[in-house]
Amino acid sequence: MASDELKQLIALKRADPYDPSQSIASLRGDGVGGGGIPRPDTAITPCDADGVYGEWIVHGTPATESVFMFLHGGGYYRSSAKASRRVASDLSAACGCRCFTVDYRLAPEHPFPAAIDDAYTAYQWLLKQGVSAKQIVVGGSSAGGGLTAALLAKLKLADESQPLAAVLLSPWTDLTQSAETFGTNAESDPTISKVYLDRMAAQYLNGADPVEPLASPVFSDLEGLPPMLVQVGISETMFGDSLAYVGNARQAGVQIELDAYEDVIHGWHNSAHVIPEMPEALDAIERIGKFFKTHAV
Repeated sequence: MASDELKQLIALKRADPYDPSQSIASLRGDGVGGGGIPRPDTAITPCDADGVYGEWIVHGTPATESVFMFLHGGGYYRSSAKASRRVASDLSAACGCRCFTVDYRLAPEHPFPAAIDDAYTAYQWLLKQGVSAKQIVVGGSSAGGGLTAALLAKLKLADESQPLAAVLLSPWTDLTQSAETFGTNAESDPTISKVYLDRMAAQYLNGADPVEPLASPVFSDLEGLPPMLVQVGISETMFGDSLAYVGNARQAGVQIELDAYEDVIHGWHNSAHVIPEMPEALDAIERIGKFFKTHAV
């Protein structure tokens, strides 16, 4: 059963539905919002990752040299590394590690493949800093979850070292929006609709084929990819994206865990600045921390 905090968050989202007439600038807001305020005892260090802006977010004293590289969500058109400071500090605390957030370029000004190019550049920059591939866990939420999967696909195509593990949170893995759950969960999901994602996919793709594996990694070759954790809400319209990706991964022999939560909404991991101490978010972050510590060296 949904907690009172989750019910409050759902009510807030239903009170502010997506309006297709809103401009991209209006939907973006300031690109930071309340998510830019980290939890206490967190150090923030801006850095230039070979032309890609990033931030080191470190809560307390790390217990490991392993790193969590985080890719924010936002439909490939909004949000930022700065807007990820709260969730990154939560991840840093739960994992006992440094978290590196990536400010990849956004559409429509910078359409596909700009985002994946920047994610790849940031990953390569981490390697140049002396962090080995087997010390990196890559993860992200929504578009950032899809971008995480796309990065794994790009590394495989380039025959380069995969990270230690990956964490996909409500990932957008299929830019065709063809999953059945876009219809069956249309009423239960107050945040993400097919109409919304069709718009954002079109501006991100800018004419590129939506089944291009680096845009829609559900169509990529998953054989040989690292262990993964996928967390998603059963009532999300994008639940089908996770089911398809997890199914393909298992068929390819990938070690992949699926945490399917009842009642939660898309992006519930990022809710701490809106609704503090929401049990469903606390549990999800704790489970990510356990997954990280299981694999980290």
